Amino acid sequence: MAADWAGENLLRFPGRGGGEPEDMSDDNTIMVRRTLRSGQSLHFEGNVVILGDVNPGAEVVATGDIVVMGSLRGVVHAGAGGDSNAAVYAFRLQPTQLRIANRITRAPDGEQSFSATPEVARIRDGMVVIESFQTGPERQG
Repeated sequence: MAADWAGENLLRFPGRGGGEPEDMSDDNTIMVRRTLRSGQSLHFEGNVVILGDVNPGAEVVATGDIVVMGSLRGVVHAGAGGDSNAAVYAFRLQPTQLRIANRITRAPDGEQSFSATPEVARIRDGMVVIESFQTGPERQG
C-alpha cells in the first residue's frame, strides 16, 4: 500500500503506542470526532479512537490500538510499529484491508458479515482473528 503522507488530507500526531482499551491514556491516544472519507488518511504514534465511520478509501494507521465507534470500511493498520498485541475494535468491522503489526487480511470476496455486537480483530496464534467484543467478567484477553 502506497500512502500519500504529504497530502492535505493527512492528519499526523505524535505519541506512544499499544495496549488494551482500559490501558489507553490521554498522552498516547487521540480522539477524532468525525467520519473519515475516501482519500483521507490518519497516522498516529499511539492509539486512535474515531467517533464516526471510516469509509472505503480512507486509511487509519496507528502504532497502538484503533477503536471505531461506527462502521469500519476503509484500510486500517494497528500496531504499525510491530506491536502484535495491538487490536482493532469497531461497531461494524468490514474493512477493505486490515493489518495488525506485520499481518494482513481482508474480507473474502462477496462475503459480508452483519454482527449485532461490536467486534475486535487481534492476532491469536499468529493469525488475525475477528470475534465479538466481550465485556465484563466473561471477557477473554
